[in-house]
Amino acid sequence: MRTRTLIPLILALAGLPTLSAQSPAPLTLSEAVEMALDHSPERRIAASDVAAARVAAQSARLPLLPTLGFDETITRGNDPVYVFGSLLRQQRFTTADFALNSLNRPLPLNNFATRFSGNWLAFDSFQTELGMRSADHAARAAVAIATRADQQLAWQVAGAYLGVLLAQRQEQLTAKQVQTAQALFDASQSRVEAGTTVTADALSAATALAARKEEQIAAEGALATAWAQLEQAIGKPVPESERNLLPLAENTYTPPALPEAISQALHARKDRQALIEQLASARTGVTAARAAFGPTVGAFGSWEQDRDAFTGNSGNNWLAGVQVHMDLFPAARRQQLAAAKIALTRTQAASQSADDEIRMQVTRAWYAHRTASRQLEVTRAAIAQATESLRILRDRYDAGLATMTDLLRVEDAERQAQNAYWQAVSGNALTWVDLQFAMGTLDPLTHALDLTAPQQISKLSSHEAQP
Repeated sequence: MRTRTLIPLILALAGLPTLSAQSPAPLTLSEAVEMALDHSPERRIAASDVAAARVAAQSARLPLLPTLGFDETITRGNDPVYVFGSLLRQQRFTTADFALNSLNRPLPLNNFATRFSGNWLAFDSFQTELGMRSADHAARAAVAIATRADQQLAWQVAGAYLGVLLAQRQEQLTAKQVQTAQALFDASQSRVEAGTTVTADALSAATALAARKEEQIAAEGALATAWAQLEQAIGKPVPESERNLLPLAENTYTPPALPEAISQALHARKDRQALIEQLASARTGVTAARAAFGPTVGAFGSWEQDRDAFTGNSGNNWLAGVQVHMDLFPAARRQQLAAAKIALTRTQAASQSADDEIRMQVTRAWYAHRTASRQLEVTRAAIAQATESLRILRDRYDAGLATMTDLLRVEDAERQAQNAYWQAVSGNALTWVDLQFAMGTLDPLTHALDLTAPQQISKLSSHEAQP
C-alpha cells in the first residue's frame, strides 16, 4: 500500500519542473527595458560618441609629450654642395678634395644616413592645457547625452509596454462583453419563444451582440499592433510562447510639488548637464583662442650618422636648440577667436532656451499626471455606479418592469465606464512615467519602472526620487 501511494507522489513531484517550465515568468517592464538597451542601435551610436569624445580628450594631451623620429636615407649624386657636405659628415674629407676640379666636378658619392630627431613643445601660452579642459568637458557632455538617450529609450519602451497592458485589458473586456451580449440575446430569444416579450427585444439584443463582436475583433487587432510596437521598441521579436505580462493594475504615485519637480529637473536632467558641460567647453575654447596669440617655446635636437656604404666607417654629428615663435600677423587666429565667441554665444542661448523648455515640459507633465489621477478617481466612482445601475435594471428586466432597450442602454453605459476606467489606469501610469522622464529621474534599471508593483511605486517619494 505504501509503495502504491509513493509512486504517484514521486511521479507528480518529478513532473512539477515540467509544468512550471511550460508557463514562463511574466515579462516585467524593467526586463523589457534591459532587452531594449541590449539591442538598441541608438545606444551603440551613443556609446561610440562617448568613446570618440574620450579619445579626443586623450589626444588633447599629446602635445605635452615630446616627439621622437627615426630616418634612414640613401642618396647618391654629384651635386658639388651635396658631395662636399656628405664628405664632411662622413669625416672622409682630405686636402685632395680642395682641388678645384674635385670641387667643381666631383665624382658621384653615396651617402647612407641614420638620423634620430626629436621635438618638445615646452610652452605654448597654456593652449594645450586649455584644450585638455575643453576636451574633458566635451567628454562629460557625451556621457550625459548617452545617459539621457538611455532614459529616452526606457520612456519609449514604457509607453509601448503600457499600450500592451491596456490592449490586453480591452481585449478581455470585449470578450466578456460578447459573452454578456450573447447571454442577453439567448434570454431574449427564450422570452420571445415563451411569448413574454416582443420580437423587437431579440432584434435589439442581436444588434448589440454584433456590435460587441466587432469591438472584440478590433480589440484583438489593437492588441497585435501593441505587441508589434513593443517589439519595435525592444528591438527584437517576442515569441507567442513568451508573451506573458502581469495584468494592468491601478497604482498610487506620489509626485513632488511642482516647484520642487522643476528644481529637481534643472538639477537632474542629463541633457541639461550636457549643455552645462558644452557651455564650459565653449568658454574654455574662447580662452584658448585668446591664448593662441601668445608665444610658443620649443626645444629640438638630432643625432645623425653618415657613411659611404651600408656598413663601414662613418661620421656622426648632433644638433640641439631652443626656438621661440611669435606670430606677428595673426589674421587666422583672429578669425578663430571670432568663431569661438560665436560658438559661446550660441551655446549660452541654447542653455537658456533649454532651461525654459525643461520648465515647460515638467509643468505640462505634472499637470497631466494630476489630471490623470483625478480622472482615475472619477472613473472609479463611475464604474461602481454603472455596475450597480446595471444590476438593478437586470432585476427589473427579469421582473418585466423594464424593456430590452433600457437594459442595453445601461449595459452600454457600464461598458463605457469599464473602458474609461482602464484607460484612466493606463493614463495614470503613463503620465507618471512622462513626469519622471521630464524630471530626469527615470532610471532604466530601477524598480520605478515596475508599474505592476504598487507597493514599491507608492513608496517612491520626492526625496527618494532625487539623484
